[in-house]
Amino acid sequence: MKTIWSLLALFTLLLGHPQAAETPNIIIIYADDLGYGDLGCYGHPSIRTPNLDRLAAEGMRFTDFYSAAEVCTPSRAALLTGRYPVRSGMCHDRFRVLRNVSTGHLPADEITLAEQLKGRGYATAIIGKWHLGVWANNPEGHPHRHGFEMVFGLPHSNDMDPTAARRPPGADNREDPDPQWWQAPLYDGERLVEQPADQTTLTRRYTERAVKFIGEKKGGPFFLYFPHSFPHTPIFASEQFHGKSPRGRYGDVVEELDWSVGRVIEAVRAAGIERNTLVFFSSDNGPWLIRDLAGGSAGPLREGKGSTWEGGMRVPGIAWWPGKVPAGRVCRELATTMDLFTTCSLLAGAKVPADRPIDGVDILPLLTGAGPVKREPFFFYRGSTLFAVRAGQWKAHYLTQPAYGTPRAEAHDPPLLFNVPADPGERFNVAAQHPEVLTDLASAVTKHRAALQPAATQLEAVRSETRAP
Repeated sequence: MKTIWSLLALFTLLLGHPQAAETPNIIIIYADDLGYGDLGCYGHPSIRTPNLDRLAAEGMRFTDFYSAAEVCTPSRAALLTGRYPVRSGMCHDRFRVLRNVSTGHLPADEITLAEQLKGRGYATAIIGKWHLGVWANNPEGHPHRHGFEMVFGLPHSNDMDPTAARRPPGADNREDPDPQWWQAPLYDGERLVEQPADQTTLTRRYTERAVKFIGEKKGGPFFLYFPHSFPHTPIFASEQFHGKSPRGRYGDVVEELDWSVGRVIEAVRAAGIERNTLVFFSSDNGPWLIRDLAGGSAGPLREGKGSTWEGGMRVPGIAWWPGKVPAGRVCRELATTMDLFTTCSLLAGAKVPADRPIDGVDILPLLTGAGPVKREPFFFYRGSTLFAVRAGQWKAHYLTQPAYGTPRAEAHDPPLLFNVPADPGERFNVAAQHPEVLTDLASAVTKHRAALQPAATQLEAVRSETRAP
């Protein structure tokens, strides 16, 4: 009788969460500083990305997909926790990102997607760039403390180097940098295996480890978080891709990333698990435009990395799940990286934490074509300061500031207002024609601020400042 009741309870649970019965494998591939306009399927004329283009053709391409921050550290915290970075303290108006000398890290009481899925029996791995704690300075910042069983990659960005004297001026803007100009540390678990890392082989070695992990864990379920180090500068490509792209070295790097995506999909198909594996591809923020030819493109969008204009935070978003995500779909609904936390948690049968605000929503209806989802307005933060808000077609800027340089933030009263679908380049301020929209957006901001409980920042605990973010 006990067995019968147990089976009935399980059946009831699965009826309440039909997707939980499948416990799909989940792969999130996250580029670094890849711009909205850097892929063929997003309109780039000379960078060849056949694997990502095919991923979009066989799945869903988002037109209005956002990172929750305009630079590395806070954007990664938001993806893994489903929360605006201001809630976890993983942002700062001055320091912006964790440095190689930082002692701060993602707080231990934050719940990551890896912890959510590990609790449901998933094997978990991070391969690539972490940037949520430098464990050589503080072991509590290691991914092992945040739900990841297998770890291979860099603790921070590939340009952070305590012995910067060897680099010539303008090294980050060079299309032909020398790997020896940086001291990037490569770790396998908690063991330092190479310093300086040979950055010309990083993408290939990351990919080999990812393919191996998929092969070993194909019995599932597994979660692979694959945050690449590139195309963040300095940019390096392997000999196979070096000098091959019409776009120059930046194109070489992106085309090798595309090759990597192709190898991951091949591994999934070879394991026979493609119909039970969700793959999502995106970028942590917009392109680093001040890097000249070593930086990317935001396409029709305004500005890039470091800003709250569209080019700083609207990024590529591609979902692939044969049999679940309809092929050839283009989704024009707003979605964010924070939504991956909620969506993947529910897919795995995990409960979304009820003891804290979770800003991501379940976008499974979007992915499957079932219909739109209800969501709160999306808030654009630069550090811990709210700069803008978007609801539906409208985006209001209360503050604007150049991505980099010395100018301070400029306040706007009345706020600037743009109809984003009609004007993705944010060129035509229509505030005078729509005062009622500004009133509604101001109410949304007031409500958001009233409920917000910012956490103490983790980013100012540094021994020295050596680099710009």
